[in-house]
Amino acid sequence: MTMTTSPSGSSIDEAQAFLNAHPEVEAFDIVLHDSNGIGRGKIIRRHELLPFYKSGRLLPISILGLDICGEDVHETGLIWEEGDGDRRAWPIPGTLKPLHNTTPPRGEVLMSMYNLDGTPMTSDPRHALQAQVDALAAEGLYPAGAFELEFFLLENERGPDGKMVPARDVLDGRTSNKTDVYSVDKLHGMLPLFNDVYKAAELIGIKAETLISEFAPGQYEMTLHYRDNVVQAADDLMRLKRIVRMNARAHGVTACFMAKPNENYAGSGMHFHVSMQDGAGMNVFVEAVEGQWCDTIKHAIGGLRATMGESMLVFAPHANSWRRFASNSYAPVSPTWGVNNRSVALRIPAGDIKARRVEHRPAGVDSNPYLVATTVLAGIRYGFKHQIDPGPETTGDGYANGADAPAIPLDWRSAIEAAKASTFLKDALGTDMHRTFTAIASAEYARVMRTVSEVDFDLYLHTV
Repeated sequence: MTMTTSPSGSSIDEAQAFLNAHPEVEAFDIVLHDSNGIGRGKIIRRHELLPFYKSGRLLPISILGLDICGEDVHETGLIWEEGDGDRRAWPIPGTLKPLHNTTPPRGEVLMSMYNLDGTPMTSDPRHALQAQVDALAAEGLYPAGAFELEFFLLENERGPDGKMVPARDVLDGRTSNKTDVYSVDKLHGMLPLFNDVYKAAELIGIKAETLISEFAPGQYEMTLHYRDNVVQAADDLMRLKRIVRMNARAHGVTACFMAKPNENYAGSGMHFHVSMQDGAGMNVFVEAVEGQWCDTIKHAIGGLRATMGESMLVFAPHANSWRRFASNSYAPVSPTWGVNNRSVALRIPAGDIKARRVEHRPAGVDSNPYLVATTVLAGIRYGFKHQIDPGPETTGDGYANGADAPAIPLDWRSAIEAAKASTFLKDALGTDMHRTFTAIASAEYARVMRTVSEVDFDLYLHTV
């Protein structure tokens, strides 16, 4: 049976209203995100928008089975086992927006993949997150949250030593190799770029907020407004990355979302702040007496600690991801928890107890926010179900004082094997998404391991 009524809830009226309001828009980027968080899709012309909303868009199932280079990964089961048949992508309601500073004017709409009968295509990461949100809703709980976006702005060409070079200020071309953490003056040189980022975000309804100069030369962080809907929070992060990348390119520099582009400085994280509301909109993580943690937040942290080891591939999916984890680099090296402590993996921020939340810190900015949020919510549900005690709070240096924390993989290969064997992760992501995600990671691992790198020649060419 072929579905012709949108299973996503999108309406042709939304598309028609947009066209009426924006006669200048000539084309649209239609985008879905694969397991690596890469936006894949097409650019369609204005006259194709209404047919897209009326009937969806046929796309090959293999679009969700691609590796980091955009090549088929047969082990996903999405290629020849399925005959690489078409599935139908449908627009996501509320995501049809104009794009800032495009010539000629262009719009964008996010989409999700469905089977031809209208059921969700379960190798789509957004559906995996929605499934966890729905499971919590069945239990009377509603997650809220927001992501932080850390990234580098770099010169388009590497330096003479082959290393990445921090971008010159787009304002006046000034250069600096200093860390300049929290320097407001450092931000001023990039304001023309960031002003465009803020305008682009506002145009599509994203509340991009605080901007800081981060803890490495050329590194920045932008925060996003807290959302009552964590699926929308993940959408925000995906769209903000694209906005930063597009506007950096327009200003002649490169936005880098690698976890660790510079071995001498801290890498880029994607911290996920999450809380949980009941049906009345009350935050169930709030304690009755400040500092006397309620069972709800303790069990949430307990579940996240217990499941972090087998989930690390979600938080660190690539070879470069693992270079970020080093002591005293603001990237946690064990599943510790603590209050107002940035050396732990699970931080309870200081501040108004009515806004009590957990800051989940392991994920790199190169990870997929849909899958990160999926796994975090599943970990919280696991802690609730089994009433897991988180153990004693880590105080002081979490890198030195986390010996009692559960073990986590120490390298990419171990993380892949742990993820493949994990019943928890299979339940969290769903069988199809788990197979797709781990198969793609395994294919990337094989690609990296068979590649002879420059470091191989440097270490071994004349010495062994």
